[in-house]
Amino acid sequence: MADTKIITTNRRARFDYDILESFEAGIELKGTEVKSLRNGHASLSESYARPEKGEIFLYHMHIPPYEFGNRFNVDSLRPRKLLLHKAQIRRLIAEVTQRRLALIPLKLYFKSGIAKVELGVGKGKKRYDKRHAIKKREADRELRKQFRKR
Repeated sequence: MADTKIITTNRRARFDYDILESFEAGIELKGTEVKSLRNGHASLSESYARPEKGEIFLYHMHIPPYEFGNRFNVDSLRPRKLLLHKAQIRRLIAEVTQRRLALIPLKLYFKSGIAKVELGVGKGKKRYDKRHAIKKREADRELRKQFRKR
C-alpha cells in the first residue's frame, strides 16, 4: 500500500451531507502551495467543487502563503483544477446537473508524494436529518457508557 500523509479533513462535511460516493482526484498546484501543504497548512472548511467548461474546479480551499515564498506566492483562495479521468468528469457533471448533488472535498492528503483530494458526491441534509443524527450519536454514546459500567 502506498504511504499516505493526511494534511486536513473536512469534519463538517459528513454532518451536513449524506455522502453517496467518493472519488480520489489530483490537484493542480503552483510551486509554493506544495511547500505550504507539506508543512500541514490548509483548510477545507468552506470549500466545494463545481464543474466548469468540462472540467472540475475546487473553490474556497484555503492554502496560506508559504513563509519563505516572497513573490512566488499565489492567491490563497484561488480556484484549483482537479485532475480526474475524462469518464469520471463526465459522470460527476451528470450527477451534479441532473441529480442536483453536491461535490464536497472530504480529505486532503499526500499519496506517494502527490497531493490528492477525496471528493465526495452527496446530498445536503435537512435540519431534521441533522437532529436525527445527533440523537443517534447520543444514544450510541449512552450504550457505550452502559457497557463500560458492566
